Amino acid sequence: MRRQAIIGLLFVMLLIACGSQCAFAQEESSEKPLRPVATMFEAHYGHASILDSYLSPITYGGHALSINYEAQQATGFNPEQWTRQLRLGVDYDYTHNPAGNHTMHALNVNAKWAMMHKWNNAFAQGLQFQLGGMTQLRGGALYNAHNSNNVVSARIHWNVGAMGQAIYNTHIKRLPITIRYQATLPVAGVFFAPDYDEAYYEIYLGNHSNLAHFGWWGNRFDLDHMVSADLHLGSTILRIGYRNRLSTSWVNNISTRDAVHYLVIGIGGEFLNVNNKRNKLSNNTISSVYQ
Repeated sequence: MRRQAIIGLLFVMLLIACGSQCAFAQEESSEKPLRPVATMFEAHYGHASILDSYLSPITYGGHALSINYEAQQATGFNPEQWTRQLRLGVDYDYTHNPAGNHTMHALNVNAKWAMMHKWNNAFAQGLQFQLGGMTQLRGGALYNAHNSNNVVSARIHWNVGAMGQAIYNTHIKRLPITIRYQATLPVAGVFFAPDYDEAYYEIYLGNHSNLAHFGWWGNRFDLDHMVSADLHLGSTILRIGYRNRLSTSWVNNISTRDAVHYLVIGIGGEFLNVNNKRNKLSNNTISSVYQ
């Protein structure tokens, strides 16, 4: 009897040990990698060239200022191959006509979200490509006080398209540096445009026909791209770059053309959202941009 009890006790202990080992293995296998968020706050300054024939047939030129926020992180479902990016921005342009006696102000806000597939060490060590789809909402207004009738031109459009990045991580002596080219190309969407010489007061009174237009490359073309260098100064990242934004449309005999060139200065870093309930951190960290 005692022998059977001892055998039974050993059997129970063996089951407990196996169960503990299986639970530990399951915990290790379910352990998720850390996915730091690469954030950047940017200030852009440069020159803007703006044409909006609803307000004036003349191209205005002047100063351009933009404040932007960028956040990029590897996705939770497949962090090694997919990444997502959010960009928010506010643009302000202060422009003059060629004679310099009239001014036009432009204020726009922009929100962009993209999900991209990434290829690490493509063609060369440290070289990464990312390509995927994006959606964008941009809206604002132009104001020209010189006009006696129509003084404001509203700008709003929503689109979907493609977004891509080429990222190269290298070193200059002991300084880690990340060189990146990023481009956003809308393909199709919807945008607002009134009829030629239609006052906004008429729209207010109820004339809502022919205001929303399907946008494609036949009547609208937009391109936003930037080349930058991120200098890794410890945990702080300093960004220096150049950005170019092009936007054109032709509908209802109204032509718009915006061409803006910016010098980019930014500061940011990578931040972890650590779950305090974990007993220990994962040793596996997957960055969406840097290596």
